[in-house]
Amino acid sequence: MRLGSHELSSNLFLSPLAGYTNLPMRLTLRELGGLGWVTTDLVNARSLLERNPTALKLVATSPEDQPMAIQLFGSVPEEMRDAATMCEALGAQGVDINMGCPVKKVVKIGGGSAMMTELDKTAALVRGMIAAVKIPVTAKMRLGWDDDNLTAPDLARVLEDVGVAAIFVHGRTRAQGFSGGVNLAGIRAVVQAVKTIPVIGNGDITTPAAAKHMIDETGCAGVSIGRGAFYDPWIFRRTEKFLRTGELDPEPSFTERVRVMQRHFERYVEFYGEEHGAKLFRKVAPWYAKRFGPAKPFKQRIISIRSRADFAAAIAEYLEWRAQFCDADGRLMEKYAPAPMMASFMREPGEADVFARDSIPVPKGPVDVW
Repeated sequence: MRLGSHELSSNLFLSPLAGYTNLPMRLTLRELGGLGWVTTDLVNARSLLERNPTALKLVATSPEDQPMAIQLFGSVPEEMRDAATMCEALGAQGVDINMGCPVKKVVKIGGGSAMMTELDKTAALVRGMIAAVKIPVTAKMRLGWDDDNLTAPDLARVLEDVGVAAIFVHGRTRAQGFSGGVNLAGIRAVVQAVKTIPVIGNGDITTPAAAKHMIDETGCAGVSIGRGAFYDPWIFRRTEKFLRTGELDPEPSFTERVRVMQRHFERYVEFYGEEHGAKLFRKVAPWYAKRFGPAKPFKQRIISIRSRADFAAAIAEYLEWRAQFCDADGRLMEKYAPAPMMASFMREPGEADVFARDSIPVPKGPVDVW
């Protein structure tokens, strides 16, 4: 898999997930293996140029966090051009343009999904960015504004002509938000619209089987995983092996889940400071706990942590409480074990979806109020 001049270790990509795909998470995922390329949280081009502390934190990286791209949003050509130059100076291996975010605060300034409605204007903006940098410029889009305006294939052709290195496409429209299923035919249409550049599919990749299904059905060159990686940090390693060999590794053990959660927490503390990092991790730890089996006391305790000591105490208390559900060897008894994760397309009729989309945090209500 190549992206511009970069040869990647796999065709698996980390999608931006606002508020979560920060440096601590990216490093944790990389350490687990299988991940070929990452993209930062989306950052406002103007804020980056103004060196806003929050914006700089979003694009912070390290030597271990390579290769990586910074994702920009905005609609002013000069700002996007200068921000791309700044990304290159900061050491990014690529710049990604957000043309898919449906959130109102992004769309109202002409960024995100709004860029899919004015192809000539968007092409001119992208052309200026590409001319300003030597690193590859990519674009992340949705299928279109709504079902009546599926502009992604046309936009992909235009962007290929101006020189983008790759297209990332989420298989939903802006109007859908995160509701409904991913339209694989829509992704396939984008794949067929371009001549040489890779198209990376995105949306509802929650298991290795779901990744293979998207690649097989659409012909996309790889997949980009966002919410699925938040729920299952091992998904890249397991998917890379599954795509390469057809063999599916078992899900990680409880001990391994706790180990990785502790490492993830420590990175939060190192990056944000002890108290602030602990507070921010309150919204991360419960997602690890979803695969712990019975975990209600842990979830209740973790939302009040303020320090390393609090976090350690929460784990110790939970391990003591959890022992009642384990056998003599310390393994969770079968009747308490979480159900295996399963891709939605593989379910039998009426079978529970243990990885329902609404189990991943997404904006609620009509998309126009996001």
